[in-house]
Amino acid sequence: MSFSWPDDTELFSDLSFTVGAGHTGLVAPNGAGKSTLLKLISGELQPTGGSVTVDGSLGYLPQTLLFATDLTVAEILGVAPILAALTALADGDASEAVFTAIGDDWDIEERSTAQLARLGLDVPLDRVLGTLSGGEVVTLGLAAQLLRRPDVLLLDEPTNNLDSAARQRLYDELDRYPGTLLLISHDRALLDRMDRIAELRDGDVQFYGGNFTAYQDAVAEAQRAAVDEMRNAESQLKLQKRQMQQARERAARRAGTAARNLKDAGLPKIIAGKLKRNAQESAGRADEVHEKRVDDARARLDAAERAVRDDDVIALDLPNTEVPAGRTVLSATGLNIQRGGRMLFADNGIDLDIRGPERIALAGRNGAGKSTLAQDDQR
Repeated sequence: MSFSWPDDTELFSDLSFTVGAGHTGLVAPNGAGKSTLLKLISGELQPTGGSVTVDGSLGYLPQTLLFATDLTVAEILGVAPILAALTALADGDASEAVFTAIGDDWDIEERSTAQLARLGLDVPLDRVLGTLSGGEVVTLGLAAQLLRRPDVLLLDEPTNNLDSAARQRLYDELDRYPGTLLLISHDRALLDRMDRIAELRDGDVQFYGGNFTAYQDAVAEAQRAAVDEMRNAESQLKLQKRQMQQARERAARRAGTAARNLKDAGLPKIIAGKLKRNAQESAGRADEVHEKRVDDARARLDAAERAVRDDDVIALDLPNTEVPAGRTVLSATGLNIQRGGRMLFADNGIDLDIRGPERIALAGRNGAGKSTLAQDDQR
């Protein structure tokens, strides 16, 4: 499979790999194309060359969920038409279209509610998306995929925006998933629950048996071996260069000595010339041997250097605050926010005083109102 962006920037060229049964974690340096690869597998993007084949039904949860805020939970789950048909049947409509819409999903409401409950989402099916938090939306998106029971499931950073309890429920739910799972994640706890790790690197995919910890151990061991090989190759290249230089110096000394000896021997010019050519050819052959050894040593060093990883490291350097010590930067009394017809906080609201300079981590369960509170504070 090959893929290039519209500006002809090539991302993948003749990429070939197979993901087998079980759970696989996909890892790669930032910008390597992990999310793009999942989009190609899901059909959201089309390869510019080659093909992608999925054996069975496919579910895909992208990293960014672009749901309209006025959609209901039932619509996101994809069960709204079935629920409407069940309601119509209860109201006396026994048409063929109603039975066709229901199919074998007579228990869809119970299954939907149970799937949401397993993921810790206690919301009615008619609730609109705009009243849910970011973490609840991610959980709902996963529930929608699991409810469809796909043979192959693709997940792109599924634990983003989830609190610790929601992450644990997601771990448990994925442990129960019987199909082929391929996921992207920076969540090491989740990656440590995988059967294997697939590494996307330099336009190729390499598989490592075991979880993320086993993968790290394997990469670390390979790195140690690669560094040792690079050092040995550097030493060998220096040795071959030194031996070639020494051989050339010896050849030059022998040539000078031979020229003087020939002159003193008084040999005919034709014989002296032949002896000189023979010596030059012999020196040339010896020099070619040494050059070949240097070239081989340089090629070995190049290969060793390519095997040593030189990944960029992201460093986060937060600037010092300019807020004077003790200054009140935020004061709120009885703060409350209404969302979806309900108050997010307790009846009396919350009292909050923030004095600088401080760095504060705002924690809480999904749906508690963390993002809403931060947005309100910015106003």
